[in-house]
Amino acid sequence: MQYICLPPGISARRLPFYLAMEEYVAREKRTGHDAFFIWQVEPTVIFGRNQLIENEVNLDYCRRNGIQTYRRKSGGGCVYADSGNIMFSYITDEQGVNFTYGRYVSLVVGMLQRLGVPATASGRNDILVDGRKVSGNAFYRLPGRSIVHGTMLYDTNMQHMEGALTPDGEKLHSKGVESVRQRVALLRDYLDIDLQAFKDFARSFLCGDERLMLAEADVARIEELEQEYLATDFIMGHNPRYSVVRRRRMEGVGTLEARLELKNGMLKGINLVGDYFLVGDLDGGLLALLHDVPLCREALESVVPDRLDNIIRGLRREDFIRLLTEDRHEG
Repeated sequence: MQYICLPPGISARRLPFYLAMEEYVAREKRTGHDAFFIWQVEPTVIFGRNQLIENEVNLDYCRRNGIQTYRRKSGGGCVYADSGNIMFSYITDEQGVNFTYGRYVSLVVGMLQRLGVPATASGRNDILVDGRKVSGNAFYRLPGRSIVHGTMLYDTNMQHMEGALTPDGEKLHSKGVESVRQRVALLRDYLDIDLQAFKDFARSFLCGDERLMLAEADVARIEELEQEYLATDFIMGHNPRYSVVRRRRMEGVGTLEARLELKNGMLKGINLVGDYFLVGDLDGGLLALLHDVPLCREALESVVPDRLDNIIRGLRREDFIRLLTEDRHEG
């Protein structure tokens, strides 16, 4: 695995730069090796591709405390990052989501265990220490390449993390905790090395001496790609009109919220939001099949495919139909 290096003298950047950097490496640097790099940002909230800001982020708190807010192209949940922790990016040719996750998580767990940290893999995308989350990761796919990126909580401002994030109570309850603070662990409590030494060890353990130095021209192209992540429309997301909201937390999937636009009982529009992981064509595939379909179980069973886990990771047909047809909440 190659460690991706920026040219000397490049100063720290906002989070969208690093998201653009991993996408650029995935698209343009096909060296036959997996790629990896570590990055840090000023206080920032990062929400998943399919999440609604209003459901996940306390924007007033973020504004008062100078916390930036950005969207990423991967699915999954909302996270807080600052200079007290680090972010990992992993790029590979592997296409299978479960295989890619499994390989990456096993590498990181092995690295932590080598340092004496009792780390284990858990759930869809987490790494735990003593039952508490120390790393959460997200995945998305580009043509011929896959990207996994996530947090590594060495240390962080817990007051900002609790103030900026607004996870639903059902999600916390499913983890057996009452607050964000209860749910996370910090590596500083398990290690006798500082953050810089931890970064150095992680890079050496995962990549050895393999390096790929980017050029100034690469940085310029990354900055161009970064503009997509800075666009207001991308950050705010797509939130069409709706008349019905249906929400359910599903084991192995996450929280799925269907926002439905209805006319005379027919589906005219649907938006699926939440911390799920998208692995296939949602808009042009599944959602297109539901246009102008009556919102009733019989009609949905006639159009919804038997298999949905190749579109949304872990999603079962019956659970999806139940989501649309039960627990109505008028919007």
